[in-house]
Amino acid sequence: MWLYWCGVRGGELLALKPRRFDFERGTLTIAESYQRIDGQDVLTDPKTPKSKRVIAMPGFYAEEMEAFLSLLDLDPDERIFPVTKYFLSHEMARGSKAAGLEPIRVHDLRHSHVSLLIDMGFTALAIADRMGHEAADITYRYAHLFPSVQVDMARALDGARREN
Repeated sequence: MWLYWCGVRGGELLALKPRRFDFERGTLTIAESYQRIDGQDVLTDPKTPKSKRVIAMPGFYAEEMEAFLSLLDLDPDERIFPVTKYFLSHEMARGSKAAGLEPIRVHDLRHSHVSLLIDMGFTALAIADRMGHEAADITYRYAHLFPSVQVDMARALDGARREN
């Protein structure tokens, strides 16, 4: 859920700390990414310079995250999800199998977030900014995930022709 509604990368999720949330403004700051290097947990800069960003959170997500954090006894600089990428991937695979679905990768939730935003009509430039993409062209790689858009386009073109 966390990955789908904000579109963060797995490493960005695993690097989240309570202090990165501003519940009054409804924002989440992405400033680090989690890596496991030589058996050590390491926080690094995110994937690209544009990956350092502030994301506006949906209101329901901010409320749920604030409630979730209130249940934990965490230092503001402590990782909220102290697990590895391997653990996260393993749990996604286990959950997919238990639900009788084809395997879903952690990164697929990011793709789904982008596709949803495209389907909602947001521009590639706005989505690229939210996702931390270096160029809007990267965002277009996700558009194929909503094939019904082609049908919607064809219908709109039919309507435009009838009006002329």
